[in-house]
Amino acid sequence: MRTIVRPLLLLLMLASLIGCAHGPKQRSYPPVASLQELAVQPDGRWQLQLRLQNFSNVPTTFASIHAHLVVAGQEAAEITVTTDITVGPESADTVPLTLVPSLAAKTVVAAALASGQPASYSLQGQITSSKPKRDDKFHFESSLNPAPGLRGVLR
Repeated sequence: MRTIVRPLLLLLMLASLIGCAHGPKQRSYPPVASLQELAVQPDGRWQLQLRLQNFSNVPTTFASIHAHLVVAGQEAAEITVTTDITVGPESADTVPLTLVPSLAAKTVVAAALASGQPASYSLQGQITSSKPKRDDKFHFESSLNPAPGLRGVLR
């Protein structure tokens, strides 16, 4: 009986090691872009912190982002960013950009800052990544709130 058990246990251990040899599967999910911060500059332009979220369990290198920004129902601007930022697995990073918003968008952001109320926004477009190579459409909706103690900043 012992002569059968030992080889059988050895075979089971070897089979379990072979099963683990490949590691976890690499899964690549569509990334998303959102706004982390909007800061109104003295000249009326907006300094944005564009947040790039990687939901995959492998690093993603972002190549470009093309998006349409709407703030509080008002067309704000088209966003085009070319980058080579790599974001780790299940992580996020930001990319700064400056843009000239529409007059209607400037007005609603100024009203939100003056009243201390949030401003809703939507960001819709396409993200192109170079590694893994893919093009993904995305749509994100949220709101930005005035940052206490930071004049002209929504987060």
